Amino acid sequence: MDAFFHSMIAARIIFIFSITNVVLVILVFLSCRCMPGFKFGHGLMQNKSYLKFYKFHVYLWLILFISVLIHAFFAIGMLGFPG
Repeated sequence: MDAFFHSMIAARIIFIFSITNVVLVILVFLSCRCMPGFKFGHGLMQNKSYLKFYKFHVYLWLILFISVLIHAFFAIGMLGFPG
């Protein structure tokens, strides 16, 4: 199993999930309840497209949590625990 964590496939999985995590963090922020309170997000609650996207906020958190766990599992498998 140790050889797998030091393979190119594991490195690619870590990279893919790091990009996925960044995208999901942005999507979670954009679907946050605080967005309509910002000056640039004032009219969002009248936009039907945004309201459809807004409903997925909880699911985005769940996907982000799973993505971070997978990313951490592979990163710790490749690099070990810090310290």
